[in-house]
Amino acid sequence: GIPKTITISSKEVQEAMKEPVELILQTIKQVLEETPPELSADIVDRGIVLSGGGALLRNLDKLIFKEMGLEVKVAENPLFCVVLGAGKALDEIEIFKDVMVEI
Repeated sequence: GIPKTITISSKEVQEAMKEPVELILQTIKQVLEETPPELSADIVDRGIVLSGGGALLRNLDKLIFKEMGLEVKVAENPLFCVVLGAGKALDEIEIFKDVMVEI
């Protein structure tokens, strides 16, 4: 069909993102539950850093803080962090294989 412009409200965007945001929260919780106690203590002390496209979702950091009680920082250049980190993890896959999770 012919392209057209539509206007959607922030409420509609929020509703559309509800399920993916819930999945993000569930995944954070799962990873924290499976994290060894010595690393969990560091996470509680230092917080977590959001990277990737999800880090750009408005107020996601505040929601994670509210739901998990963890300090949250958004990485500088969050989109590039994922690519660079994945490359480093693949270079050192033997070191990281025990902490990788499949979602």
